[in-house]
Amino acid sequence: MSNSGGFNGLEHLFVLMLENRSFDHMLGFSGITGREAVSDQPTRVLGLTGTESNRFNGQVFTVSQPADFVMPIDPGHEFSDVLHQLCGSSAVYSPGGPYPAIDGSGFVAAYASSGGQANSGEIMKCYAANQLTVLNALAREFAICDQWYASTPGPTWPNRMFAHAASSGGLDHSPTVQEIVQWETISGFSFPHGSIFDALKGRNIARRLYAGDDFPMVAALQGIGLGDIRHYSQFAGDLQLGDFPFRYVFIEPSYDVLNDYQNGASEHPRGDVTRGEALIKSTYEAIRNSRFWDTSALIVLWDEHGGFYDHAIPPAAAAPGDTAPDAAHNQHHFTFQQYGPRVPAIVVSPLIPKNVIDHRLYDHASIPSTLEHWLGLGPLTGRDAAANQLGSLFSLSAPRTDAPATLPQPAASGAAGPGSPKTDVPAVILSQPNEDVNQGNLPAVVHSALRQDLQISPPEQRLAILNRVAGFKTRAQAAEYLKEVQEKVRPLRATAH
Repeated sequence: MSNSGGFNGLEHLFVLMLENRSFDHMLGFSGITGREAVSDQPTRVLGLTGTESNRFNGQVFTVSQPADFVMPIDPGHEFSDVLHQLCGSSAVYSPGGPYPAIDGSGFVAAYASSGGQANSGEIMKCYAANQLTVLNALAREFAICDQWYASTPGPTWPNRMFAHAASSGGLDHSPTVQEIVQWETISGFSFPHGSIFDALKGRNIARRLYAGDDFPMVAALQGIGLGDIRHYSQFAGDLQLGDFPFRYVFIEPSYDVLNDYQNGASEHPRGDVTRGEALIKSTYEAIRNSRFWDTSALIVLWDEHGGFYDHAIPPAAAAPGDTAPDAAHNQHHFTFQQYGPRVPAIVVSPLIPKNVIDHRLYDHASIPSTLEHWLGLGPLTGRDAAANQLGSLFSLSAPRTDAPATLPQPAASGAAGPGSPKTDVPAVILSQPNEDVNQGNLPAVVHSALRQDLQISPPEQRLAILNRVAGFKTRAQAAEYLKEVQEKVRPLRATAH
């Protein structure tokens, strides 16, 4: 490697964050070998031997391949689910105390308790390399980080917040719609030290957000306006323009939450994983075939493990230090001194040598940490202050010229139109319309819609809007509201620049 200082020639950093997959589940059987990022010596990814197992009800369940392209149910991944996956079914977290000893013994039991009794070993299945053709091609061509951990042992929403603020503001669970309305009553959810978007804005550093549907989770953050977000369908075209001044670009996939993720591209377990593969492919190729490729980097990663097995023992973490364990958002009085399970993470750039394997410790706070070191910003919290940043990966003094212009096609899974998910909120065809609105990520999507609705509605309507959302009980009520907000924001977003 020619330079250990890093950031040589980097001008644009793109991040694509997908949903709910562990490292072993996606890449444990990849068998990737390459050169170690620090020593430049031959090495291999910290994957599976094929003997890793869990015991449940007197039966041993061993890791296996292939995995199904669509999961029959969504594995549990709330704080208590992850506690039991990592520490065993009898584990208890003492509020404000240390995390129990981790042995990774409870994944099968947790899956069975969340509805997977009929096929408890499903959670131990992992993809073969030929099932994830796009991801494996990128991992072999650029840099794979095999010790990138979820920022907290819990669900999507707090983990995504760490990517934006090196903190979840004390949030350790998936919020309810009622909690979200309470936040908006006092001007929204915010972080004591702001987000990375606030820091960039304060230095007049251009950033842009792209979303695969109308309700990206990032839209729920304070300081993000309707005009900050463009639809992903505009991404490739924007990169063909003469000017692209944005130093940081964050991309969210489509989710299709109301249809149980079936048509989304987020790689949520209830959707076909090849739709996400198509999204990764299109994102890479849009950057690769633009005039900005030589000065760009793309991070592809997942927000949390989604309940899937991973054999690595997550280490202790530095607390953000911006909130107390008894903060209003901290349901479990968690100290945030423990990482969650590993997630896949690939760093792509012509400034990275081919076939690098990085064994260093990262978490989602490494994203703001990287931006801070690159752009001369100060840390937001104790977590990003302690986090490893990615600068030394960009070690080449001149960009490579051998990176592929295109990636392989996603594997054939039987999905109709992978990479072209529906973006309309279903008005009638709705999965489980009478179920509780406070399940999974739906409240976060409602929060995104609510923030946008409040921005564009007259101030005198604010109270009525909040009261309406606070009264939601079912998914059908949420669907009706999302459709209404969608019809309001789409014309406005179409004219945004």
